Amino acid sequence: MGRRHARIPIGAALAAGVACAMAGGAGSTPQAGGFAQALSPRAFAFPRDHGPHREFRQEWWYVTSNLEAATGERFGFELTFFRFALAPGAAPDAAPDAAPDAAPDAAPDAAPDAAPDAAQRPVSGVATPPPSSAWRTRQIYMAHFALTDVAAGRFRFARKLSREALALAGAQAAPFRVWIDDWSLEAAPSAAVKADKPAAHAPGVVASGATVSGATWTLRAAQPGYEVDLVLEPLTPPVLNGEAGFSRKSAEPGDASFYYSIPRLEVRGRLVRDNHPVAVRGLAWFDREWGSGALGAREVGWDWFALQLNDGATLMFYALRNRDGTRDRHSAGTWVEPSGASRPLTSEQVAVDVLDHWSNARGTRYPSSWRIRVPSLSLEVGVRPVLADQEFRSAPTYWEGAVDVSGTRGGAGIAGRGYVELVGYAAERSSPRATGAKALLGR
Repeated sequence: MGRRHARIPIGAALAAGVACAMAGGAGSTPQAGGFAQALSPRAFAFPRDHGPHREFRQEWWYVTSNLEAATGERFGFELTFFRFALAPGAAPDAAPDAAPDAAPDAAPDAAPDAAPDAAQRPVSGVATPPPSSAWRTRQIYMAHFALTDVAAGRFRFARKLSREALALAGAQAAPFRVWIDDWSLEAAPSAAVKADKPAAHAPGVVASGATVSGATWTLRAAQPGYEVDLVLEPLTPPVLNGEAGFSRKSAEPGDASFYYSIPRLEVRGRLVRDNHPVAVRGLAWFDREWGSGALGAREVGWDWFALQLNDGATLMFYALRNRDGTRDRHSAGTWVEPSGASRPLTSEQVAVDVLDHWSNARGTRYPSSWRIRVPSLSLEVGVRPVLADQEFRSAPTYWEGAVDVSGTRGGAGIAGRGYVELVGYAAERSSPRATGAKALLGR
């Protein structure tokens, strides 16, 4: 049987799982659907928390980066892995009654698992358990890979979708690895970490003296015309966003996630463009988030900013947007000093003014230039995309792209680069019944 055939039912299963998760977000009970919920701060430990958290409905591993070749050519990329649980609990082949959970994901030629034959009918009044299938799974993985080629004026993107079964996709903590097919983010063999290190921290950040866990990672992904084969080395320990890593998305219990970032990773390696390899270097940003809720009932999307300034400081802020166009009060961010010290930022502390817009051919209108002010930091910067069209047309459709940063801090000039993500502007998410992978967790 070919994997091409297996992907059709996976899509249907993922859509059903996404719709279920969306419906169970706002107003859900602490154990809605049998999944664990993010309800209060927790202790973090690494590399354990780089790995999967299967008791929760969904999670993601997210890398963005600005790269440069020796010639000065500029590139940017996004590589995100998502995990979605179709049902809570252990592997579905652990018990006969797990088969209905796996049915939407079953391969077409796996009919013996889906419909009883003579060998499965009761004998002397005793039912014979159906044989387990190696294709059966409760975990679905999806990945997005997008690349911005500034000099060529190109933005290219691709998506992969797979079940966890047969090692087609998966995630693990020791050694750290997350993958779909030949796309992967993983610890380099020489960088294996033998024991978890507790995240000793003040609210918002792992202590600046803590060991940078995970050491060296490798990242690989390819699509027609472009591929990347890179080495990433964290320059800072993990930063805990929100309330010591607990990130609320609305006032409803469960509309929250556990959320940390590694805001500066040194990147080096090879980018292949149209079969021609290019040596590149740059900086990356790593985001990690998991939970079982969704956005609040009034929320339609978010604008997320991850800015790396040339003095070594970083700024992350996400503005949650309500359906009436106002900003939700649970919008929040994190400022990290060059020393590694950090502080959480509330919605009231950060002003974001939209200065320009860009519209796609279908008329979807996105913000396309911003002024961000944080008076408590004496910070005011302008943020502008390196290309106007960096729209990832998938389910959901969203805008995610490389940006340039310039402005002042304390009266002195400052510059930088970063990434911006805009979710909820396309018609798909504007409907109260809309679904989409990015909308599940929110930031």
